[in-house]
Amino acid sequence: MQKHIQVLGILNIVWGSFGLVAALVIIAIFGGVVGLLQAAAHKDADAQFAVPIIGLIGGLIILILLVASLPSIIAGIGLLSLAPWSRMLAIVVSALHLLNVPLGTALGIYGLWVLLSDESIRLFGKPEHPVKL
Repeated sequence: MQKHIQVLGILNIVWGSFGLVAALVIIAIFGGVVGLLQAAAHKDADAQFAVPIIGLIGGLIILILLVASLPSIIAGIGLLSLAPWSRMLAIVVSALHLLNVPLGTALGIYGLWVLLSDESIRLFGKPEHPVKL
């Protein structure tokens, strides 16, 4: 099962990296559009009105991509080092991956299968500070 955890860690890092690359592409696209609109803004009042709106939409898309991608990368790094906290984070990230049809769903199912197995639970051990109810 340790090999599956390593594979899952690598897949999470790759999946999160795709989101970061997508954010860079969005920056380039929206930056170019805003630049073109600003060049036309001195001739057209509508272009001047559209610049902040396009910038806001691009910024929100980039923020969403970053917020969705960073936990996957962090969980992947934690899984590779078998950090006890990474199992719970990776379970949550895997559950969220289920919403990204079809590749994210496959990754989410694989992640949940790996992380919820008895062998993985034993491999990660007990938490350092168990919560007492």
